[in-house]
Amino acid sequence: MQLALGPVQYYWSRTDINQFYESILSTPLDIIYLGEVVCGKRHQLRAADWLELARTLAEVSDKQIVLSTLTLLESNADLNWVRKICDNGQLLVEANDMSAVQLLSEARLPFACGPAINIYNQRTLSHLMSLGMVRWTAPVEMSGRQLGDVLNACGSKPEVELFAYGHMPLAYSARCFTVRHLGLDKDNCGYRCMEYPDGLPLFSQEDEKLFVINGIQTLSGEPVNLLRHYPKLRALGIDILRISPQWLRMEQVVAAFDSARRGELNPDLLPQGVDGYWRDHAGLELIARSGADSTDGCHT
Repeated sequence: MQLALGPVQYYWSRTDINQFYESILSTPLDIIYLGEVVCGKRHQLRAADWLELARTLAEVSDKQIVLSTLTLLESNADLNWVRKICDNGQLLVEANDMSAVQLLSEARLPFACGPAINIYNQRTLSHLMSLGMVRWTAPVEMSGRQLGDVLNACGSKPEVELFAYGHMPLAYSARCFTVRHLGLDKDNCGYRCMEYPDGLPLFSQEDEKLFVINGIQTLSGEPVNLLRHYPKLRALGIDILRISPQWLRMEQVVAAFDSARRGELNPDLLPQGVDGYWRDHAGLELIARSGADSTDGCHT
């Protein structure tokens, strides 16, 4: 299986972004996704800047560079941003909403579909393939059983990618939760989400970390971690495992998954995480609570 680094969900400075991708080039990743996927107001890197960075990385590395589009479009400026990404003329684009799918299909360009595109059955999968989709990242809440059912029903399938590690993007809203938390107005947010490089944790009354707030995006409180399920993911026919960028320990996470695909699986390298969705359980169920993966929920 190939290893992919998903797009950065958080708002990092231009300097931090450049340093992050410079450091990540030395890791055994096969695919790198670039682009703003959360908020069109984030201005450290605009569409032209992401395009320049993507082309630079494509020139200096042997990794596949993919451009990701915004997930929730709120203005004509956002649509123009997406149009520039789709019209890049060189690199594969990951569509994260249907406007990008339309632009890419009308241009007869191959494209990937990100986890925010709602594909839950074989008919939808086949339809999007007829429009030009060549790669599909399954929705983060899809279980192994559900994914197996969809793939078994397919006469042909695209490359299948799975969100295997990182805080799961669960929802998007026109309302910015970060500025609401800070008592600010969205139109005058001051780009304060940059102060939270891993988002704002949201706890329950029982002090359980339920969610992470990231501007207009809601993420899972704990990262999903499917490392211990690696043999069954391979048997199911998954082509690519996606790791979502985080502020710290990125090289350690990549190394743990790379060790698994080299036959040296050690789940203790990444003990933290949840895998409930994958096993047809509540999404926040911790691996530590679930014990062995005999209740995997995945069948082949």
